[in-house]
Amino acid sequence: MRNMNYFCTVKRFGRLITLAIICVISLISNEIYAVNNVQPSKADNDSIEISLLTCAPGKEVYSLYGHTAIRYNDKAKGIDIAINYGMFSFKTPFFIPRFIFGLTDYEMGIIPFDAFCEEYRYEDRDVIQQVLNLTADEKKEIIKAIETNYLPENRIYRYNYFYDNCTTRARDILLNNINGKIFYSDNQGSYPSYRDLIHAFNEEEPWARFGNDLLLGVKADKPTNLKEHQFLPYNLMHDFEKATIKDYNGKSRPLVIAQYKVVKCPDNSQSRPLVIAQDKVVKGPDNSIYTDSEGFPLRPSTCAWIIFCIVLLRTLTEFVLKKRFMAFDAILMTLNGCVGLILFMMFFSKHPTTSTNLQIFLFNPLSLFYLYYVIKRKNNNKENYFWRFAIVSLIIFFIGGLFQDYAEGTYILASSLLIRCISKIIRKKNNDK
Repeated sequence: MRNMNYFCTVKRFGRLITLAIICVISLISNEIYAVNNVQPSKADNDSIEISLLTCAPGKEVYSLYGHTAIRYNDKAKGIDIAINYGMFSFKTPFFIPRFIFGLTDYEMGIIPFDAFCEEYRYEDRDVIQQVLNLTADEKKEIIKAIETNYLPENRIYRYNYFYDNCTTRARDILLNNINGKIFYSDNQGSYPSYRDLIHAFNEEEPWARFGNDLLLGVKADKPTNLKEHQFLPYNLMHDFEKATIKDYNGKSRPLVIAQYKVVKCPDNSQSRPLVIAQDKVVKGPDNSIYTDSEGFPLRPSTCAWIIFCIVLLRTLTEFVLKKRFMAFDAILMTLNGCVGLILFMMFFSKHPTTSTNLQIFLFNPLSLFYLYYVIKRKNNNKENYFWRFAIVSLIIFFIGGLFQDYAEGTYILASSLLIRCISKIIRKKNNDK
């Protein structure tokens, strides 16, 4: 009996030892599993680079101001892609009218980084990469945000040139997922207006500038703030260059840890645009100025002076010969009214900066309404009323120049039309005597 108890005791002890050994082995196995699964995750994050890509301006009107994208480079997994918020197609029905009225839809696209670089290399446009100084958690959050953004229901967005474009989208998805506050070394509080900012890039494209200035209204001449002026790719790049991140523990680190060109085009002026800062113009990365000599040879102001001379000569000829050139008036009123009709429709555009455009007092759509009475002379009172109304409208246009920057040559056009209107009033009075 005693031997049996002894045997049972030994047997129980052996089970306890066995159970203890199993527990130890289990703990060791869990530790090994944790090491094998957690540590590679950290290593993976260390192998990931997220960068801001800034592309130089191109020759096309839509590319004059450059472009912005994001690079995601996972060296461990061999994934290297460019995230692009500027995908669109000219084949979209009514693309140009939709763009003018702020109804254009852009799409987020993801392509291999090599293909992205090849496209810009083919267009002779430099691409500058800024590697961001991000923590593992920040990289994870940015990746998650990009994946969410790329869902079919999220990747298409309503594009707005100043407020929601390819640059602001890239900036927001990066900065909104950083654990801290961004401080910019050159934060001036107030920056040039939207009009002045884009003038820095279309200086050598006078007709593109003329079209922009013709459609933009009073709101485009108000000073911008730090966030607003970053709608231009090169402005955002320069702000990122010296920016710092201050985390919630009070520690600071630079936002950018490396900056270099991933696409470098030799002797290429397209890659060196101007960047406006407050009260000064800062040259591009290579200290050169963006120039392009191609395009229509005459500037808008030159064409305006030609029209002025034609109007003046026609008006003097009428007085000398005592004749009336009705076809000439019809051409002037038709052209003036058609441009005015476009400006009138821009009041209903989704672009906030196109409303309240005082240039409508020069390009007046009511010219089309009075065209019949002026040419056919069916109602002399209405014809006379139109010329007086046009004079008042042109005077308001000149006064409005105190509040809005007008398109190049419009003062000259207004002067020529004013001469024409005054001559009509004078002739009417002479005929009544």
